[in-house]
Amino acid sequence: MGYKIHHTAEVQSKNIGGGTIIWQFCVVLKDASIGENCNINCNVFIENDVIIGNNVTIKPGVQIWDGLRIEDDVFIGPNATFTNDLLPRSKQYPDKFIETYIRKGASIGANATILAGVEIGEYAMIGAGSVVTKDVPPFTLWVGNPARQKGHVTKEGNTLDLNLMNKQGKVYRLVNNEPLADSQPKT
Repeated sequence: MGYKIHHTAEVQSKNIGGGTIIWQFCVVLKDASIGENCNINCNVFIENDVIIGNNVTIKPGVQIWDGLRIEDDVFIGPNATFTNDLLPRSKQYPDKFIETYIRKGASIGANATILAGVEIGEYAMIGAGSVVTKDVPPFTLWVGNPARQKGHVTKEGNTLDLNLMNKQGKVYRLVNNEPLADSQPKT
């Protein structure tokens, strides 16, 4: 199964997996690597030194700069912003841009900003409008500016408070950083 590119997109890369769809007005530079079954929404820009895994969704208005590594099953909300240079100057380029990692299953909310060099852990969730300035552990929920941990997230996307309890009172426990159901709701 091949990939699908809208006729208004400018896609220079040939390294695109089957089942991927690239929508209107996107630009993908020649050395970018995009996995299978990805959905690259309209008005997305993807630079050269970029690796995108399988089953990734990138919503409109996102720029994926050199140095970004996005693993499988990641969701990136509309107008999320990434940086790749902590001390940018016009017409001055580093030999290599800082690498930023978005690990498997992570979700980044609309208008969130992710600073260069951070790692967003597996299945972590970044709230809309948050500014991430440091590494985010797996299965955690971060919000605010600067973003701070406000809870935990299950693999299925259910949010828990800092005490690993959901809104119905069900308690979870961490097993290898992953919240797993532990008991019945408290009465």
